[in-house]
Amino acid sequence: MKALVYTGVETLEHRAVPDPEPGEGELLVRIDSVGICGSDMHAFLGHDDRRPAPLILGHEGAGVTQDGRRVTINPLVTCGTCRSCRAGRDNLCSTRQIISMPPREGAFAEAVAMPERNLVEVPDHVTLEQASLAEPIAVSWHAVRLGLEAVPDDMRQNALVIGGGAIGVAAALSLLAQGVKDVTLTDPNPLRRAFLGLEAGYRVADPDSVLGAQFDITVDAVGFDATRAAASAATHPGGVILHIGLGGGAAGFDIRRITLQEITVIGTYTYTAQDFRDTCAAMFDGRLGPLDWVETRSLAEGASAFADIRSGKTSAPKIILKP
Repeated sequence: MKALVYTGVETLEHRAVPDPEPGEGELLVRIDSVGICGSDMHAFLGHDDRRPAPLILGHEGAGVTQDGRRVTINPLVTCGTCRSCRAGRDNLCSTRQIISMPPREGAFAEAVAMPERNLVEVPDHVTLEQASLAEPIAVSWHAVRLGLEAVPDDMRQNALVIGGGAIGVAAALSLLAQGVKDVTLTDPNPLRRAFLGLEAGYRVADPDSVLGAQFDITVDAVGFDATRAAASAATHPGGVILHIGLGGGAAGFDIRRITLQEITVIGTYTYTAQDFRDTCAAMFDGRLGPLDWVETRSLAEGASAFADIRSGKTSAPKIILKP
């Protein structure tokens, strides 16, 4: 089969590789659509030791099983028996694996092998391009669920999302779907803001335009020093900061303000299997909108897609590759 292989820093090769061999309880999924994630970009830039070259990246996939079912893929493989799994927090499984990290190759390929329990069937009215968004949306759905559990009902009046990439857009949509009516999303890129200036139910703004405003829930979907500082300043006393982004750095949080104002900070990672299923249900019944904030390219054009993302030339929050 053909795959897009990460072979070294800023190097991707579209080349022939051996077909995956499903293990016990696994099925072969022929990939129709696979999204480029920020973590793929980190690996591409040589910033992720967990993803050493050579490796097939990509974990946001949807396709067709060997027995003909249209499915979207939960790429997080867990043991089901450890303390975290038994508690329903399987995203914290002590032996968790995710495709696109050794020992599991990713979905930037014509096929991938997955445990059958990690597959969710896709109804006919949902395209596989839309279905491939389940993974990034589930990340944000999980974060929003944790945030809403951390604040009382009367402190869920408004929310700020910092970052207009796929995770940020998904967070804004998840906030709306889970009952927060006033949601603002900020992004410094005017191309991105123009693209997102659609009737999605949330407000799109330049970061400078919300300076001085305060929000009950703040989502940092970027995770740099500057965005952590912005989140610290923007969160209302007694509110919650949801830190999803893994941009880098270790500074930014205003610990004095967080302490004096009893602001809760929650680091969130991926999603539970139930969160993934709940996300799919919300996507399939239309609660997360038309899911039309993507651009599609062929897998063979993957290297140029990465270059365009890095240079800020793409307006869409998500590029989906088609093998």
